[in-house]
Amino acid sequence: MSSGSPPDPTDPLTAEVVDLVGTFAARYDREYDAAAAAHHLTGAQARLLTLLAAEPLPMRQIAQRLKCEPSNVTGIVDRLEAQGLAERRADPADRRVKLAAATPVGRATAEHLRASLDFAREPLACLSEADRTTLRDLLRRMISPH
Repeated sequence: MSSGSPPDPTDPLTAEVVDLVGTFAARYDREYDAAAAAHHLTGAQARLLTLLAAEPLPMRQIAQRLKCEPSNVTGIVDRLEAQGLAERRADPADRRVKLAAATPVGRATAEHLRASLDFAREPLACLSEADRTTLRDLLRRMISPH
């Protein structure tokens, strides 16, 4: 099999890897949502706040990154604004464009959330640095555009 062709879906190794990735993703989502709730956020609010803590973004770009409709982003930003965690501001490059940005309280909340994600780091503790590097490199190859 060439490296560019998809693996045989009936291959037991492929099936096991798919199941393991699904199990890990489900656990991550469940525990991320619980960590977000501890900060009085939904999972979607926490994900958006994490994006905004890195940089202000236009609503359309947020929708693309989160793979959702712009109207959903508007509602999430509204709720983050109501909590004092985000704000809308004009884009200095184009004043017609509104950017969503984390407030100082929002950035601090995003940092506290990130620090509380022990469940995401715990499974990596049993891996050596070389194993973590290999895993990182494999994940980057898997998610990069082909």
